[in-house]
Amino acid sequence: MLFSLFSFQFAFAENNGLLEIEINSSSPEQDFMIGTIKWLEENYLSIGTGVVRVIDNDMNLDFRGIDSFTVDVWSDSDAEGIELTVTETRENTGVFEGTVFFSTTDESSNHRLKVTLGDTVTSEYGDDTLPYPYMTADELDIAATTLVGLSPSDPCNLRGCHHQIPRVVDAFGNILDSVYVDQQVQISTDFVNGQNKEQTFAYLVQIHNNENVVVYLKWISGTLKSGQSFSPALSWIPLEVGTYTATAFSWDSVDNANPLSRSYSTIIDVEVGIELKQYDE
Repeated sequence: MLFSLFSFQFAFAENNGLLEIEINSSSPEQDFMIGTIKWLEENYLSIGTGVVRVIDNDMNLDFRGIDSFTVDVWSDSDAEGIELTVTETRENTGVFEGTVFFSTTDESSNHRLKVTLGDTVTSEYGDDTLPYPYMTADELDIAATTLVGLSPSDPCNLRGCHHQIPRVVDAFGNILDSVYVDQQVQISTDFVNGQNKEQTFAYLVQIHNNENVVVYLKWISGTLKSGQSFSPALSWIPLEVGTYTATAFSWDSVDNANPLSRSYSTIIDVEVGIELKQYDE
């Protein structure tokens, strides 16, 4: 929001020996703008976070402080959604951001939003400080969308089946920050059938070392009903220290090998076993 300083005019007149002073002040009209809203990424992981950005100088109300307000965010899985607080990135920027925490298991609350792989997530900002020719009472709803899962432009997304970047988890599904030699881990992903029919699938994981030698290849197969999601996991026990690349594939079957989605890879750094590390110390 742009402001101009007031201007003053002084007029002096003498009336029967008394000095009269007339003060006239004026200020130009405020220069309003139409705000914008966007997601910083076109797609997000179903267990990740997403950032909403609103740009609107009209909401920069305190030039010496940090302003904030709320926008509405909802998903296909939760049409009621949440109110997300967006906060100015720093003083006097007119740029506001808020972080949404996606969950496939927990209900929506505060900044957490319930989603399912394949959902469209919408953020909406009601801009009520609008330029001419809008009236003072007018409000313009401005929305932006993102996808939970693959990008809408991904050609494999046209088949209606998606899986995500594989993650390394323990037996309880907790993401592991470190992996050690002789430790059993799970290579897991989220898979959803967004088609209006049943779909057979095969989830394959191939792991190769930094010399590009395949050290692991396993798969699991099954059938998903329309709209059904599944989080397959395949166990792996690394035997040597090193950097490994795990690539996950989703095919209609092992025999046909027709891709249902694009393949994804993740890097796994395997360290010395915990017991051996403690002994060396």
